[in-house]
Amino acid sequence: MSSPAAVEAVHSAGPTGRPVPPEPQTSPEAQAAPDRQPPSVASGRDLRLDLFRGLALWFIFLNHIPNNVVNWITNRNFGFSDATEIFVFISGYTAAMVYGRQIDTSGTIVTSARILRRAWQLYVAFIFLFVIYLAEISYVVGSFSNPLYAEEMGALQFLAEPDVALVEALLLKFRPANMDVLPLYIVLLATFPPILCALKWRPDATLAASLLLWLAANHWGFNLPAYPEDRMWFFNPFAWQFLFVFGGWCGLGGSDRLGGLVQSPVILVLAVIYLLVSLVVVISWWWPPLEGLVPETIGEIIYPISKTDLSPLRLLHFLALAVVVVRLIPVASPMLRWHLLRPMIRTGQHSLEVFCFGVFLSFAAHFVLNEVDSSLTMQLVLSVAGISLMVGLSYLLSWYARVERDIAVRKMADRSG
Repeated sequence: MSSPAAVEAVHSAGPTGRPVPPEPQTSPEAQAAPDRQPPSVASGRDLRLDLFRGLALWFIFLNHIPNNVVNWITNRNFGFSDATEIFVFISGYTAAMVYGRQIDTSGTIVTSARILRRAWQLYVAFIFLFVIYLAEISYVVGSFSNPLYAEEMGALQFLAEPDVALVEALLLKFRPANMDVLPLYIVLLATFPPILCALKWRPDATLAASLLLWLAANHWGFNLPAYPEDRMWFFNPFAWQFLFVFGGWCGLGGSDRLGGLVQSPVILVLAVIYLLVSLVVVISWWWPPLEGLVPETIGEIIYPISKTDLSPLRLLHFLALAVVVVRLIPVASPMLRWHLLRPMIRTGQHSLEVFCFGVFLSFAAHFVLNEVDSSLTMQLVLSVAGISLMVGLSYLLSWYARVERDIAVRKMADRSG
């Protein structure tokens, strides 16, 4: 398994736009992942999923730190889409792939119960993250007498009426800045059991229905209400469900059916052209020499490039990027076994914990840059240190899961002996 920060919204939507997997090793999605060394392709696991989910988590962390020069290396600065599309697509792909196999072995009811249990675990993680994150923000606001942090991080409502804000958070309607991805994934996973069944037996019809819902959400703009009452969900689940369902469709065999299309030289050329055009348009938003590059008549058509509703230009950019990546990095690519990429792969195997940890780290880095030192050196140090801590957490979780599994194996051996 980007990103939900408000600063990303303005950038991603353009000048006139509006403004967390297999999961950890204990989850069903991650049980297919070994804990010792990143597996080879022969193990049947597509390491590209973990690799790019890990990359998305790194990008999300960097994008959540305002005024940080390092976040200029993230993909949101070079095209219409960003790390969020990567995260949601891969989450749908792995969920369908893993739970789809479980339907075949355990049945629909048991598998649906497992999916809902996982959604409940994500909900508990969201509440835990919400409480600790608000405590972190409140402490900084009180200790440094700077209410701007509360406004910037979307915590004013909590400080003004904490009882109401807490209830709204329990309903997934109130979320401070940088926390929007998790509620989206909770809703997508909680509604996944019937969608998974439909994908298993009528995959194309299910994908078509999902596409129609996405088109309707973009055309009419309906969304779920948020708190305060004048707001809506930052990630419209009626729109973003299509990318999740499309990932599930691919995970259940759709990617094989698209193989001929992806391998087409014509499609590759069109994808590259679209990526280059997107790159030039995005650069024109922040580089003065290219200001006004997009004619006003065209701008009226393409803007706003809404992140909230997953606008067609964002979706098309992600698909074009996916075509190029699949062509450049096939499933058997030797680079997937490079030692240099192992930290990123390991990060992607523990997306829930790493995402939550990254939210804390990004606010801490934001605080340091505002109150201590905002120099270029400090920006680099905080960015590298944050990613290093996220990688360290992922390795710690892998080690713990391995120890737990070894203990379970020994107990089973003792019983059988």
